[in-house]
Order: sequence, then C-alpha cells, then structure tokens
Amino acid sequence: MEKLKKFIATHKKTAVTATVFSALLTGVANGLFGGGGGMLAVPAYTLFCGEDTKKAHATAVAAILPLSAISAAIYIANGNFDPSFGYYVGGAVVAGGIVGSFLLKKISSGLLEFIFYAVMLAAGIRMLTR
Repeated sequence: MEKLKKFIATHKKTAVTATVFSALLTGVANGLFGGGGGMLAVPAYTLFCGEDTKKAHATAVAAILPLSAISAAIYIANGNFDPSFGYYVGGAVVAGGIVGSFLLKKISSGLLEFIFYAVMLAAGIRMLTR
C-alpha cells in the first residue's frame, strides 16, 4: 500500500486515470466474458500501482470475487445458467482455486509471471487460430 501511495503522490493524475481505466476494463471483461478480468487486473496492478506480482494476483482475485458474484446473479436472472453443468464445474473451480492459492505461496514471483504470461499468450494464439 505504501508503494501505491508514493506512486500516486508522484504521478497522481496518470496513476489514478490508468488505475480507474484498467478497473473499468477489468469489470467489462469479467461481465462480458464471464471471467478474465484478472488477465487485465494483474498487469494493471503491477504496472500502474507498482504492486508485487503475488500481491497483484491475490488482489485481483479479491477484487473480482464480488464482481463475479454480481455477474453470476445477472446471468442466472437472465436464464443463462445451466445448474447441472454449473454446479459440477463450480465445485472443481473452487477446488482448483484452493490448490492455486497454496501454490502461490510456494513458487517464485518470476515463475508466476512466466506461467501467467505464457498462459495468456497461449490463449491468445489459440483464439486467433480457431
């Protein structure tokens, strides 16, 4: 938090504008794609806020939790949820999230960055070549 305060004090207008803009994009991506906001939030937290990689990942998850809950409620209200599939997948996602949060503590920030950007790159290439 001290890094953020120092950065904002030095580059207040730019930092605040970039952070708010990236937060808006994170929300739009999460609402539109049903997830993926973290793919924007993590680089924004490290680049614009000067946050450590591991803290950026943890902060992104915490920020996206309420956003995902709201998006899910809207999807359910609009009839875009299949309970037989959603609950099955949801349980596996929760289990994976627990494992991932423990792994975050065990791996280095450098390895975490490599894996994160490799997955983003692979997903982007896959999407472009479909």
